[in-house]
Amino acid sequence: MARKRPKGALTRQLLIAVGVTAVMAVLGLWWLGSQLVEPVQHAVPLPRDFPAHTLTVPGTRIAAWWLDQGTGSPAVLLLHPIRADRSTMMSRARLLVRHGFSVALIDLRSHGETPGAAITIGGPESADVRSALSWLRREVPGRRIGVIGCSLGGAAVLLGPQPAGFDAVVLEAVSPRFRRAIENRIRIRLGGFAPLLTPLLLVQLGLRLDVSPADLEPIRSIDRLRAPVLVVAGSRDEHTTAAESDDLFQAAIEPKRLWVVDGARHQD
Repeated sequence: MARKRPKGALTRQLLIAVGVTAVMAVLGLWWLGSQLVEPVQHAVPLPRDFPAHTLTVPGTRIAAWWLDQGTGSPAVLLLHPIRADRSTMMSRARLLVRHGFSVALIDLRSHGETPGAAITIGGPESADVRSALSWLRREVPGRRIGVIGCSLGGAAVLLGPQPAGFDAVVLEAVSPRFRRAIENRIRIRLGGFAPLLTPLLLVQLGLRLDVSPADLEPIRSIDRLRAPVLVVAGSRDEHTTAAESDDLFQAAIEPKRLWVVDGARHQD
């Protein structure tokens, strides 16, 4: 007959197993946090059929493309989502150019060809938005200037000082609260563990970036934009749900419009 293990030995083994599991969970969450803020830098070649100028925004290290359609054409600044680059906004740029707009596409810090130590979830990125707008105001004085911000790009518009200074604002798939944005992403991958794991991931913000989730709530500033705003959402977006986009829209002041794209997912 097999000998039974002493009760004390079983308890020690259980405690060891629980301890190892806890350590692995902490290390896994730290790795996830690292992935969230790790720079995504690489070359961003200009498409051959898009006649824009490649430049660095004067006084900054912000990489940009600029296509000027001439005197009188309004300009639009295009801001990409997280872990992307300015090339992801090309379809919007082409559409705008066909309709007579001038367009500027930039890489936010720590993305594409713009250097940076970490992705900072929209707060410091808002300084890039202000720098790009100031440059456009000098480059095309007297013209109207709008902005299309997708996800992180839209958050960067709202998290800066308000009013932002644009003549029109389009916000695509912009999460009103960073805490909920993180919870949604964890839920997509790990289901019901999201409410438990989200606080453990958010606590890293202070350690890594010296920022609090309370500082990352675009919904708190949208009512001070002082510009017409279009909020765009996908009906099947699980990262920023249509309900969250409606919350952002409700917090805005007129003139405003909400456009829910049937069947679209995040940044789709």
